Amino acid sequence: MAATAWHFARLGFMKTAPGLLAPALAVALVATLGACTTSFVSPVEVTRFTGSEPHLLGRGEIVVRAAPGQDSASLENRVFEDAVAAELTRLGYTVVKGDAPQVAEVRVERFVMQASGHSPVSVGVGAASGSAVNPRHGGVGAAVGIDLTPRPSDQVVTQMRVMIKPAGGGDALWEGGAQFNATANSNYGSVDAAAGRLAGALFGGFPGQSGETIRVR
Repeated sequence: MAATAWHFARLGFMKTAPGLLAPALAVALVATLGACTTSFVSPVEVTRFTGSEPHLLGRGEIVVRAAPGQDSASLENRVFEDAVAAELTRLGYTVVKGDAPQVAEVRVERFVMQASGHSPVSVGVGAASGSAVNPRHGGVGAAVGIDLTPRPSDQVVTQMRVMIKPAGGGDALWEGGAQFNATANSNYGSVDAAAGRLAGALFGGFPGQSGETIRVR
């Protein structure tokens, strides 16, 4: 299947508009936001697609880098890239700097769903500029003057997408997305813990059943 035909709108956690939360995720958040005095962690929802040359996966040299539009200088983004690199190494790849036959592009978005019911607010991981997004209307506004520090009862939504493709261009060899939400006071409220959990779930049983959505606890 051509890479241009693989739209992440098919992944259950996103719609076509960037940052617009899917209805299923919004319902899950609404159901838990009001009762989050204790910690909460959702399962990781994972969807993966495999291209027409699966024999090329899991071997050889590969470069891990930020996807186009991501802030490649962000230290938080690098935490997710390092988590992806560790999983690719476990699978049999040799992760290198510079040039390699394959490239793994990592895209991350991280939002705070405030218990007060305010619109979700970007907390820094993702594109170079943060934004506040209204999940009902899809409107985007600058997150200026907003305290981005999550309170214990706020839910942090973390989404990661990875595409593996030939460095020289052409169809994607593999792509997948994973997302989960957790209260800020949970064991997975931090960037480091979230990155490890998402990468482990996304690459568990690699390459996975193409087109299938699974939930990993």
